[in-house]
Order: sequence, then structure tokens, then C-alpha cells
Amino acid sequence: MFKETKATQDDFERIANKVSFTTIMGNAILSVLKLIAGIIANSSAMVSDAIHSASDVFSTVVVIIGVKLASKKPDDDHPYGHERFECVAAILLAVVLLITGLGIGINAFENITEGNYNDLEIPGIMALIAAVISIVSKEAMYWYTRYYARMIDSSALMADAWHHRSDAFSSVGALIGIAGARMGFPIMDSLASLVICVFIVKAAYDIFKDAMDKMVDHACDKDTENSIRECINSSHEVMGIDLLKTRVFGNKIYVDVEIVVDGNHTLHEAHEIAEIVHDKIESSFPKVKHIMVHVNPDK
Repeated sequence: MFKETKATQDDFERIANKVSFTTIMGNAILSVLKLIAGIIANSSAMVSDAIHSASDVFSTVVVIIGVKLASKKPDDDHPYGHERFECVAAILLAVVLLITGLGIGINAFENITEGNYNDLEIPGIMALIAAVISIVSKEAMYWYTRYYARMIDSSALMADAWHHRSDAFSSVGALIGIAGARMGFPIMDSLASLVICVFIVKAAYDIFKDAMDKMVDHACDKDTENSIRECINSSHEVMGIDLLKTRVFGNKIYVDVEIVVDGNHTLHEAHEIAEIVHDKIESSFPKVKHIMVHVNPDK
């Protein structure tokens, strides 16, 4: 009892690739613009922000590879499919995000403890303009990627969305730091970066935890499980449920259920009831990829 339509796989990969290629182009252009602005305006914060945007290009490439592998059909070596490859991509992105956040935090902490604030160069107005453009662009990329990540329920794409927002946070820090430096308070750059570090590390943790839950056969949420239970009990031939187990596999759900039916039914009748329960769950819950229905006679 195993169904997954080709159209669903094609839509998943097509949407993920469209979003990924769009953001790759946006990040590449934004990275070059911020690098030029940072060099011309003597802003180390903007140069660092440009490097952060360049890292997003690498991250999105990881997403494309992960989605490509996750969309492969089941084979002899992987009879349950390849959905967990997407979780691997999400974990890699979480690690990149964590390293980026810690790098920003360590650099900010060193600047604060050294105390050589008067030696810092005052950035030009071009860096300030570049920071504003970066914030608007990266926030737009975040909402764009997040929308499609939710549409196809892609953890890797959602991780990439948060990477875009981390870059927006980074640009906010750069904006505050550049503005503060131009007003005579260079320490503001480092303080803002330290706060941004906390946001980025928190996002990395959330992405990592979600991916790990999907990697270790974590049960689906209670609301979904209760809805599945109600769906099964709505079949008039089902007298009860002895066992219901669910597990999340990538972005899909596997269900094992033991139903109770009248012991006087023939084997063919019991099998037909199991088929009805199977088809009802599959049609009511698109994320359910595989259902195993076992029939127990009433006592």
C-alpha cells in the first residue's frame, strides 16, 4: 500500500529549483554591489556583509542538491524513498548558519574588548545606502523563499529562507554600526553585531532541531495524529483502534495502525475494510506516504 504520484515529485523539485535559482542570482548581484560599496566607502562591516551574502549562494546550491536527491524515486537500495537527503541539506545549512553567526559574534566581541575605537575608519554614505538596499532585498528573499517552502513543505528550503533573514539581520547590524560610526559612536557596530549573533544562532538551532526530528523517526504532531485517529474511527465498520503509530520521514508521514473489526467477518471482508481505511487516510492527508493497516478481531 504505497503511493506517491510523479506529478507531486515533479512539482516539488520544479518549485524548489525555481526559488533556488532566483535567489542565487539575487545573492550574487547583491554580494558584488555590497563588496564594491564596502571597498569604496571604507566599511569593513559592509565587506563582511558581502561575504555573508556570497555564502548564501553556496547554501542555495546545497539546497538544490538536497532537493534533487530527495525527489528521486524509491529503488532497491532505498525502498522507502530518499526524502531524508533533504534533511541532510537542512543540517548542512544549519551548520553554515551557526558558523556564520558565531563568526560575527566573535569578531564583535573582540572589537568590544580591544577598545581601540578611535582607530576605526569612518565609513562613507555609500555603505549606508548599500545596507538599506541589502535589508530590503534580503527580507524580500526571506518571504519569497518561506512562502514556497511552506507550499511544498521543504525543510531545506525553509532553512535557506532563514539564511536570507540572517543576512538581513547582518545588514541591519551593518546599518546601525555604519550610522553609529558616522555619528561618532563606533562601538555601536560591534554591539549590534553581538545581538545579531544571538538571532542567527537561534535560527540555526531551530533548523537543526527540525531536521533531526525528521531524521530519527520522530512522531508527527499531536493534532495531525488525532485527526488521523478521527478519520479512522469515522469508518462505520471500525469498532476501535488498538494501536496507532506515526513517524516523520523527510517531509512525509508513515502510519501504522491496528484496527478492531467484527470477528465474524470473512478474510475478504476484513481486507476490504482495511483498504477503505487505507484509502481514506491517504486521500485526507496528502503528506501521508505509506499506511500499514492491521486488522484485529473484536474480543
